[in-house]
Amino acid sequence: MAIAREATEQIRARMEWLAAVGERLVIDADVHPSARQSLPAPIAERIADDPNYYHGRPLLEEDLERTLDHAGVDAALCWQNPAVTLYVDDPEENARRLGAANEDIARLGRRLPQRVIPAGWTDPKALGTAAAVALAERCVQELAMPVVKMNPAQNAYPIDDPMVMDVVDAIVALGAVAAFHFGADTPYTSVEGLAAVAERHPEHPLIAVHMGGGGAAFVEAEATYQGARALGLRRSNLFYVLSAKRDTHIESALISYAAAGAPWRHNIAAASDTPYSGMVWNFAAFRALFETLREGATHGDPRLAADPTLFDEDTIAGFMGGNLAKLIVEADRRILERGTGT
Repeated sequence: MAIAREATEQIRARMEWLAAVGERLVIDADVHPSARQSLPAPIAERIADDPNYYHGRPLLEEDLERTLDHAGVDAALCWQNPAVTLYVDDPEENARRLGAANEDIARLGRRLPQRVIPAGWTDPKALGTAAAVALAERCVQELAMPVVKMNPAQNAYPIDDPMVMDVVDAIVALGAVAAFHFGADTPYTSVEGLAAVAERHPEHPLIAVHMGGGGAAFVEAEATYQGARALGLRRSNLFYVLSAKRDTHIESALISYAAAGAPWRHNIAAASDTPYSGMVWNFAAFRALFETLREGATHGDPRLAADPTLFDEDTIAGFMGGNLAKLIVEADRRILERGTGT
């Protein structure tokens, strides 16, 4: 199937924008906005009646720009919020619901083309493999999404299950980038499973969101944190998004990648996982951390003590958004080449 004409125009415009200014943009690589009109009634009612925060409380589309501005964030990679896309026991209905959630993100991307990088979502277990592949193809070729995500933890399937590999193959064939929730919060996203996915297409990028974090307790997550870091420094196609992860491990991971040099220092990006965490809080923390690292404060880390200049302006800009911008530009270029021949 060829790329839709409107999608081609969107992809080309995004690619040109990010190629021109992306290396200096601040980009949150993990945001889940929701359209108010699409919320299930119980969630919409709770927002209206309950002023307290609860896990997964939606970030409404109308609040996104204000949140970005307050956080000092130029743009965000946005995908649907699984907490408000409720599955049933009917794969066809699940495909309809998840398709509608992707459409909401695509509309937001069209309305805010230089604030929102729209990303898709599919699910081979809830939809069935064929429908999951079809939705991934639609996300890329109709909705102009350069990234398509799966969440094995959410719906209880192994990250390296054969049905997942079929979907990954389809995403790669389109030129887009597959992304995964990758955390220590369930047994479904193991380091070994992620390694199998990364090794399937070793020359093609793969995004692992949370770098082993997610919702796990700190002690329980330790082995996954360590394994994720070691795997990422072996596999140059693996791109990590630093959200929902212990702050001390975020710092250590950033030092590891800066010290490793190219291409590794281009394979990691700051993020918040809003609304599961706070964008303003996270990006204020990232800025404070990078300022400390730029000054060469070691916190006992021998790598920074050996080279206190690791965190130069370009490296920090890459971590804060430039690395993700480059990944998206390259994905958009592949999508256009494979889908239109240009």
